[in-house]
Amino acid sequence: MAEIKNENRTVELSITSYGSEGQGVGRADGLAVFVKGALIGERVLAQITKTAPRFAEARLIEVLEKSPSRIEPACPNFERCGGCDLMHMDHAHQLEFKRMKVENAFRRIGGFENIEVLPCAASPQTLRYRNKAVFSFAQQGARVISGTLGEKSHRVIETADCLLQNEASLKALEAVTSWANDSGIPAYNERTGKGVLRHLAVRSTCTGETMVIIIAAARLKNEAELVSRLVSAVSGIKSIVLNLNRERSSLIMGRKSVLLWGKDSIAERILGMDFAVAAESFLQINHDQTERLYSFAVDSLNLTETDSAVDLYCGIGTLSLHMAKNAGSVTGIEYVPRAIENAKNNAQANGIKNADFLCGAAEKLLPELVKSGKRVSKLLLDPPRAGAMKPALDAIIKCAPERIAYVSCDPATLARDCKILANEGGYVIECIQPFDMFPQTEHVETVVSLVREISTVDRISIEISRDELKIGPIRYKATYDEIKKYVYNRFRLKVSTLNIAQIKRKLGLEVGEAFNKPKSEYSKSPQCTKEKEHAIKCALKHFGMID
Repeated sequence: MAEIKNENRTVELSITSYGSEGQGVGRADGLAVFVKGALIGERVLAQITKTAPRFAEARLIEVLEKSPSRIEPACPNFERCGGCDLMHMDHAHQLEFKRMKVENAFRRIGGFENIEVLPCAASPQTLRYRNKAVFSFAQQGARVISGTLGEKSHRVIETADCLLQNEASLKALEAVTSWANDSGIPAYNERTGKGVLRHLAVRSTCTGETMVIIIAAARLKNEAELVSRLVSAVSGIKSIVLNLNRERSSLIMGRKSVLLWGKDSIAERILGMDFAVAAESFLQINHDQTERLYSFAVDSLNLTETDSAVDLYCGIGTLSLHMAKNAGSVTGIEYVPRAIENAKNNAQANGIKNADFLCGAAEKLLPELVKSGKRVSKLLLDPPRAGAMKPALDAIIKCAPERIAYVSCDPATLARDCKILANEGGYVIECIQPFDMFPQTEHVETVVSLVREISTVDRISIEISRDELKIGPIRYKATYDEIKKYVYNRFRLKVSTLNIAQIKRKLGLEVGEAFNKPKSEYSKSPQCTKEKEHAIKCALKHFGMID
């Protein structure tokens, strides 16, 4: 124990698991040792930097035995910047890490022992995928520097390029930084509260529009010159906003915004619908992956025209309006007034008449809806990282929607909330699907589909023997085409007739003659993937072919 408790000592470790932030974990003298940059299967040399009663942290010195999943990070700032945690892993390993992260949260925090988490859905792009960038400014002598923040610090790492960002963001950063130095605008200092320039946020959309948001402690001198430089430098720029943040805190955005040039919102298109996005609006940062996640989440609700649905934490209505295409009615709830204003305008712009929006806290408004007699048959929630508040969960349980789709960016709070819904609301997890919304980082977005079990209060018990009925079990036999259609509509997966036959045979169901025997004793059929197997089983359950 003396060796591991002595900071700065060097230890040799075998890495057998991962921490929640992607650190490799080995054991020494009975303690878990977390080593950033180490991979499962590796043997490493590490220097102890921090100790605690049950764990220690260490700095990676040398990899003695490498994992085949280790790659050279593409970014030269990888070890200094706090943005990318996993750039030393190949993409397949990143996806498995994220699946394991979600599974561990549900086992350890949620208490779901026999849980199955589907493979993490890959992002079409693993670099340059972000549609929103946030940079910071700092004073270095007489010069303003800009870039990303160092790991777990507020120290600015001067950055000319970031491989996660698009060209518009980098051009805007360069323009604002050079303007600040030429105009003598000092960077803000959090410790002293002095200075002006704090952060730069840049939004870009798939329609080619860009919004630049300068966050400062006060109005800027020479604002006209700043606008001129940005308009010249950034292709597709449609909006320049000054956000005033005078608070002595680490919060990025302040409460007041001033439009310096152009429109106060930019246009985004998601799943064929148009949305206005303002400076304060929340929007997922990976457009193509967002469309996949939203389709999966809404499809998992199995909405019909008889459904009265609720979208909690609805933002600008991106999910609400997609839900409204199939539901009878949708009510969106959001506490940001400007987002609700955007949501109402977005509904009108897209010709959606069966969606309404309420401004206020979900934990306050949902109980009021329930108290007023609002029927909620399906519910979707996409809360902030902290998860849903207990009063909101209590209200969900009270209104008892038959299906819930829970979208989350934090597996820990997601598992905690699902535990409450299961234990107190009688909900059963049908499916857990992680999405790689943030490649190269430890973050993962997850959709959980939950179904309410029918309680004993809802059941009527009738005893009748099969002899009296004189019939056997009746099951609907869905066609292969019906199963394929269901799987595609709900999971966006294409399965073959052979895939379906393999799973039916595995479950002991009747299979057509053509699939009972291979063409020759030497022929080998490609096996159905785990992801497709789960989807096919859901389809068979939907059609009543299995319990």
